Amino acid sequence: MNNELRTVWWEPGAVCLIDQLRLPHEQVMVRCTDLAAVGHAIKAMVVRGAPAIGCTAAYGLALVAMQSKATDGEALLQELEQARQVLNAQRPTAINLAWATARMLRQAHLLSAGGVEIARHGLLAEAHAILAEDLAMCHAIGDHGAVLIPARGHVLTHCNAGGLATAGYGTALAPIRTAFRQGRSLHVWVDETRPFLQGARLTAWELQQAGIPLTLITDNMAGYMMRQGQVDCIIVGADRIVANGDVANKIGTYSLAVLAHAHGIPFYVAAPSSTIDLSLAHGDLIPIEERSPDEVTQLAGQLIAPIGVRAAHPAFDMTPHHLITAIITEHGVLFPPYDDDLRRCVEAGN
Repeated sequence: MNNELRTVWWEPGAVCLIDQLRLPHEQVMVRCTDLAAVGHAIKAMVVRGAPAIGCTAAYGLALVAMQSKATDGEALLQELEQARQVLNAQRPTAINLAWATARMLRQAHLLSAGGVEIARHGLLAEAHAILAEDLAMCHAIGDHGAVLIPARGHVLTHCNAGGLATAGYGTALAPIRTAFRQGRSLHVWVDETRPFLQGARLTAWELQQAGIPLTLITDNMAGYMMRQGQVDCIIVGADRIVANGDVANKIGTYSLAVLAHAHGIPFYVAAPSSTIDLSLAHGDLIPIEERSPDEVTQLAGQLIAPIGVRAAHPAFDMTPHHLITAIITEHGVLFPPYDDDLRRCVEAGN
């Protein structure tokens, strides 16, 4: 993968992941050798980021096929469908997960007529293709999005939409990486992204590894930086983009979009076509994952709130399309109104 960061990869008999719960202080590889382990890795956020979850789920189904004792195509298809349902249930908001498993099942139906062995190897090849396509899409997003970064290049980003969230190059970080490789002068404001600290633990680590200048800030400092004129644009990723251009992304994204609108700052969303869900008309229909309150009341296993206090933890929020300046995809930059361009983007990706 050209010496780029690997988030997920295949080794015989295992789906391999970099353990994102151990970063930035330890770089540990996890080998998932059965469906339960893959599902746990997705649910527990050992692997996270919509595209990376999709790649992991694709390899998870390939693993199920490799381990299956089915003797005919129909039995294998039933087993894969059950596994698809297990994986899809782990994290409901990011559409890339269901997109990848649906693609794998379609391929399984095509291959099963040729027998179980052909289906096994064909599904592994399809998972490899999904990973390779995601990496190519991320590089294309970088090419299209780099030109949107203003000359001074003070960019704010939220959560982690870098190589760790994808096959290896990133979505929101892709335009930043590309602009930096082109010799542009850049500085990135990195939201820490409570409560899981993906910005502080992961985005800051990625940018530091790449040599890109950054400053880590708490989430509630973003408005101050905007008012001080220290932010030229905002680039975030997405976990689902629906038909009208509404976007689901990590909790706190909507607040940034409102602040950007108030300060006249461009607000960009970067995502591959696999993140687009045309089946939903608007963002209020997106299922929002509710995670454990313990992730709010605890930090690195230490209790930071009074014992017994109630906490809420919606993991995502929805940003309405009218707050989004443009959506950066592998097929180009989309400007409002988004409806027709999003449809064409999906068609181009199929």
